[in-house]
Amino acid sequence: MKGRVLVAGFATRHVVQSAARAGYEVCAVDHFCDQDLFWYTTDREKFEELADLPDAIHEICRRHRFDLFIVTSGAEDLTTSLPLCGTPKETVARFLDKLDIQHFFESINIPVPRLVPEGVYPTMVKPRRGAGGWRNAIIRDSAGLSAWSNMHPDIPFIRQEIVEGIPASVCCVTDGSRARAIAANEQILRGDGENIFRFCGSVTPFNHPLCGLMMSQAEQIAATSGCRGTIGVDFVVGSDTAYAIEVNPRFQGTIDTVEMACDCNLFRYHVESCAGKLPPAPQSPRQVAVRCILFAERDVTITSDLKHLAPFVADIPWPGSAFEANQAMVSVYGWGQTREAAFFMLDKHISTVRQYIR
Repeated sequence: MKGRVLVAGFATRHVVQSAARAGYEVCAVDHFCDQDLFWYTTDREKFEELADLPDAIHEICRRHRFDLFIVTSGAEDLTTSLPLCGTPKETVARFLDKLDIQHFFESINIPVPRLVPEGVYPTMVKPRRGAGGWRNAIIRDSAGLSAWSNMHPDIPFIRQEIVEGIPASVCCVTDGSRARAIAANEQILRGDGENIFRFCGSVTPFNHPLCGLMMSQAEQIAATSGCRGTIGVDFVVGSDTAYAIEVNPRFQGTIDTVEMACDCNLFRYHVESCAGKLPPAPQSPRQVAVRCILFAERDVTITSDLKHLAPFVADIPWPGSAFEANQAMVSVYGWGQTREAAFFMLDKHISTVRQYIR
């Protein structure tokens, strides 16, 4: 083993799996602690609310010493004496606030949707903090804004112009001053109701005439950001412009499809880039990979054991797990030599999984 790693955050399975495949002994602090998290870890600690995360980390540190500490969403700005491998808390702070991200993009002349003043509609409203597109909404008038504010009281937000295009992202690794774009991804969003912009999967690679430009811009953003390790840059790709949207200073939810499509190990890239070594320019992806997160359409309890459906499912719930409507239940995958073949396989796998969800 190369050393013992602690991965901590709201959801960690994707990073834990990559770290185990890279040859590390892995422990995790995780909100879900799904079945497959146990497959890749020697120990783990579960927590309910993010406020409980520091105590959970303290508890697992009473049992083990760690060579590396890796954070995922929800843990980026923790204060800890553990040996962090990734972006320092002081640098992370500017990328947890969407207004600061806006100003960062503007300062390096990267196309970004413009901020619009109060009273101008329609507008895209986004909470200043938060990940995964949660609570983002198109607001068409003052009544709509009042309804949004009543639903999400006391949440600071920004207003941006609405730009049309395909949601996408670029996975990069950076050593703090240089960066390498690994893959471009198409993002799959929920597309309905108040969850319209919520992340629910990815396709790697993303094939579009502007992909080269987008990856070049992502390298500029990553190299200028001061971040270290594996990070993601989100875009909306229009017909003639790629608009930068966010910087995610941590491992992204696209890690599974990037590794499946590109036959690489992002955890190894992360550790090496934090030590100052960037990977070579990536080769063309060997296949197309797609991940889709299935959300509960109603309140449901999964009584069946889905572990026999691996490897085309992940984030596998324990038998008897209960989910409320709109909660994420399980990830499902498809792959193939073309996008069409990958989605054909995905659809078959989703149909199989749904047989066990009643």
